[in-house]
Order: sequence, then structure tokens, then C-alpha cells
Amino acid sequence: ATAAAAVLLAAANAALQAQGGLYRPRLAPSALLELPALAGRTAALWCGAAAVLAAAAPARALPWNALLAAVCLHTVLACAGRGLVHRLWRRSAVRRPVSTLVVGPADGAGAVAAALHGRPEYGLRPVGIADPADPAAGEGGQLPVLATHEDVRRAVIQNSVRCAVFTRPPEADERTAALVRLFHDHGCRLWLADPAGTAKVTGMRVAHPADQLWGYAVQPLLPRPARPLERSVKRIIDSALAALALLAAAPVMGACALAVRLSDGPGVIFRQERVGLYGRPFTLLKFRTLRADEHESATRWTVAGDRRMSPVGSFLRKSSLDELPQLWNVVRGDMSLVGPRPERPFFVAKFSTVHPGYEARHRMPVGITGLAQINGLRGDTSIEDRARFDNHYIDTWSLWQDLWILARTAASFFRFRLGGS
Repeated sequence: ATAAAAVLLAAANAALQAQGGLYRPRLAPSALLELPALAGRTAALWCGAAAVLAAAAPARALPWNALLAAVCLHTVLACAGRGLVHRLWRRSAVRRPVSTLVVGPADGAGAVAAALHGRPEYGLRPVGIADPADPAAGEGGQLPVLATHEDVRRAVIQNSVRCAVFTRPPEADERTAALVRLFHDHGCRLWLADPAGTAKVTGMRVAHPADQLWGYAVQPLLPRPARPLERSVKRIIDSALAALALLAAAPVMGACALAVRLSDGPGVIFRQERVGLYGRPFTLLKFRTLRADEHESATRWTVAGDRRMSPVGSFLRKSSLDELPQLWNVVRGDMSLVGPRPERPFFVAKFSTVHPGYEARHRMPVGITGLAQINGLRGDTSIEDRARFDNHYIDTWSLWQDLWILARTAASFFRFRLGGS
């Protein structure tokens, strides 16, 4: 009973401290500044424990002097322990700083980068400045200035960046907001050095400012949980359904392959490089829809009615039967059944510079069908509208939404409609 009570007391203590933000990451932690929050929660813990003990066993109720002593002793020991941990953390930060990008207009970001460079106790080593709002990249003093989304992504990978410090709220412009997703997808910790402390980012939990970076009020930007369990279930469902669909569609795929072979000659399967999750390339499989003497260019946009298509190819494209080999891409893990449609590297680079939200589509596995497609956005349609639908799908993703999209896709394939869009 005593051991169980101790475990419950420790769990309640951890929960109270977590609720008070005492486990949140800080750049300049101070045990003395945390003392009021620590003392208040320690008092609440011991008062609650004393009340429960008095109700369960009145004869063993704690007297007031014992309760006060327990609260004081607990507070002093906890404060001393936290102070020791903070001191060890600062020493470790000096010895092993992490690569950091500073995000914002060059002047303000340069000042923050200089502060980080001159104060190694923060444990953040600036390796560059990202200013997506300024199309002119160059040198910001001793640090490179990165202007494009691709430049930032490359810098994150090459320098093993683990932290990003924003000098203004990320929602200040679309390009900066897109970087939040990029950093999060690469496992970076995000900070906001914002004197006003007013950042409100959709899908973000913003901690109260109780920290500072050489005079800048700073706070962590904490993204929503990634729901790894649900993502794993999605992958299992994808593999199982794709394998069953391959078996069920085998006669249809055989007929399609025979039609392509008889109509357009050898070379039934068309292979092309596409961009998948986190910008990783993979080889996409399709039934060939162009004549044997034609080759679909990696930089040419294909539209309906393309004269390079044979009648068989045109039918396969209009009916989406040319996409059936992509079920094997799903089984291999290159794609998902539901997700943003993959595109060629040339067009990904092009669209990412024109449409700020386009690159953010790659934070989710690409798919055979998606929210944009069931709303009629396929083929030669608005790229901006597609990116908006794709990002909405990712931001509101759930397993039920995937099943709904699959049902809508099947209904449209058989020329049925289920509900509204």
C-alpha cells in the first residue's frame, strides 16, 4: 500500500508540473524563476494527499506543522535538483551545440544569429539565415542567406539542422508558414524570438513566454502530435487493400496490358521518376498511354486530347485505368492509396516557387487518389486549388477521411455520386 501510494504521489506530481509547463524546453532555464510555480504545485499536491489520507484514515491525518514541513522540504529539494539539471544541461549545450537556422528578415535574423554565436550557453550554433520573403539570396555577414524553400530544405539536410529560430510569427507570410511544416517534418525544434509574444499558428500550441534569448522574449512552438500509431495503421491498411486490389484487378490489368501491346506495340509499362514523401524520388508505374514512338517528357505538361495518345491510351487515361499499376507502388511503400498526387521533379520545383503551399504537400505520403481528385481537380486543372485541397487533407487527416475518399473515388469510377463534395 505504501509503495502504491508513493507511485500515485509521484505520478500526480509529474502531472501537476507538466500542467504548469515546468517540463517545457527552455533556452535559459532558471530554477529560481520556476520556484513560484514549483512551490504552488507542491503545496497543492501535499494538501490533496493530506486530505485523502485524512478521509481514508483519520487517525493517521497529517498535522499542519508536518504538512508545512513536507511542502517546504519537497520544494527545496525539487528546486535544487532542477538547478543541478539546468547546470548540467548548459555545460552539455556548450560542448555539443546543435546546428540552427534563423528564420526572418535579414536584419533582425542577423542580430539573433549574432547573439547565438556569441553566447554558446544556449547550445544553438547558427549555420544560416532563411528569409523566404526576400527573393534575393546571398551572404548575411558570415552566414549564407537562403531565399527559396529548396535552399532551406537542402541546408537542413546538409547541416543536420535540429533547431530553427523564427524572428517573427510564422504566419506573417505563406512562405514562412510553409517552413514550419518543413522543419517539423525533419524533426527540428522550433522557437519564436518575438518581443510581442503574439504568434498564433493554425495547428500549433504556443507556450507562454517565460524564457529569453539574450534579451529577446522567446518561446517554443510546439506542433500537434504526429499520431504515429494512426500513421502505422494507415500503412498497414494501404498494404492490405492494395494487395487485395491487385489480385481482384488482375484480369482487368491483363486486358489493359494486352490492349496496349496490340495497339501501341511493346513497352506496356511506363516508368517515370516522381517526388514522394519529404521530397524523396521514386519510380512511378503506369500503363503506357502514348504511342510507341513518343516519349512523355519529364518537362512537358500532358493534357487531355494530347495528339500523342492512341485511342487505347486516351481511354485508359480518361477512365484512370492507366493508374492501376500504381497499386504495386503502394505495396512497395512508395505511395499510399490516399494522398496528394505525385508530380515530376521539374514541375515540383516550378510549382513550389509559384505556389508557396505546394512543397508542403510532401509532408504526407503521395497517393493514387486524394481530396483534390474527388473534387474534380485532376489533369489540366488549377495547381493552386490542388495544393490547397491537399494541404487541407493533411491538416485534417484521419483514417475515416481516407475511407471516405476511397468510397468517393470508387463511386466516381462507376459514375455514381455519394453526397456532396
